[in-house]
Amino acid sequence: MRSVSIFGATGSIGESAFDLLMHDGGPDRWRVVALSGGANIARLAQMARALRAEIAVTAYPERLDDLREALSGSGIDSAAGPAALVEAADRPADWTLSAIIGAAGLAPGLRVLERGGTLALANKESLVTAGRLVMATAQRRGARILPVDSEHSAIFQALGEDNLDSVEAVTITASGGAFRDWPLDRLADATVAEASIHPNWAMGQRITIDSASMFNKALELIEAHEFFGIDPARIKVLVHPESIVHALVSHKDGGTLAHLGPPDMRHAIGYALHWPDRADLPVARLDLAAVGSLSFRAPDEVRWPALRLARQVMQAGGASGAVLNAAKEQALDDFLAGRIRFTDMASAVEATLDALTARPGFATSPMDLASVLDWDQQARQFAAAWAVREARR
Repeated sequence: MRSVSIFGATGSIGESAFDLLMHDGGPDRWRVVALSGGANIARLAQMARALRAEIAVTAYPERLDDLREALSGSGIDSAAGPAALVEAADRPADWTLSAIIGAAGLAPGLRVLERGGTLALANKESLVTAGRLVMATAQRRGARILPVDSEHSAIFQALGEDNLDSVEAVTITASGGAFRDWPLDRLADATVAEASIHPNWAMGQRITIDSASMFNKALELIEAHEFFGIDPARIKVLVHPESIVHALVSHKDGGTLAHLGPPDMRHAIGYALHWPDRADLPVARLDLAAVGSLSFRAPDEVRWPALRLARQVMQAGGASGAVLNAAKEQALDDFLAGRIRFTDMASAVEATLDALTARPGFATSPMDLASVLDWDQQARQFAAAWAVREARR
């Protein structure tokens, strides 16, 4: 019986993983070590009971009593807070899914790698903020990282055993999000509600808004660079409204391999869960005749300046990934709170990158968690102050 842990169980990725486990025998086939979640205590407890997890952890210390009450009589341990998440990640498990949103997912993921475990990585921020640290830790400890983002899973599958030397380019696709066809002059006035509706994927609010701004794709560009070691100039983006082709790998001989599938995260999660084998997954099968046609277009970096900022980060290296991600998360908080406009998010990130570039140590890649978190904090503080200044104009 294989053992698994899921960090970020109550988010959209975690829910998909839970669905896969329950379809595949649940606790009769899988030993679930740890589940973590946020403020949705009732759902976390329900999932922990269904999978007979050994421990459930909420990110919020003030909700520990609620979690204990929800698990009363189950025999399941409970804990709360960032330190508890790291301690739970240290519990041996054959396979651990990192699906916590944001920089908060870095510390538990690093602990999994430190113990030499297999990390199924859906937390793209880990590679964006600390790519060199994450990959070096995995190599040093003999740990394995399996990509779970649909695009990176697609690249991983299309590459197979091919040598990267034969690869001319990789292309990740983007739906374009909620505003792909909006007039540019309307974007500044886009509301939170409008940005929270994705045309194809069922995701949480924050990642859906990141899709609308294309910051989600910006992070994925950096993630592809860090994980696969591909030169930034060889990583491309195509807007693909149907979300059927998830990535393409183009070889020097002129051939291109594409990974296709319906927009369902259970495929990428299930592939990582059963790797190197392939299992019968409860996902829809692709019917190209029903789809009819597939369309593609080049991304407009005026509409989506996040893509330009991602290339700036890949070129600069150092602490720029940690700065971009933290500023992006702070800007999203400010947009959700009504303090800045939709288009101000990219402006806040760019201003933060420009300002922090001059600070000592920026050009050096952070190789320990404390350094990553320090740059994260500096960027959040600057971006928050930028939003205050912008609001006063």
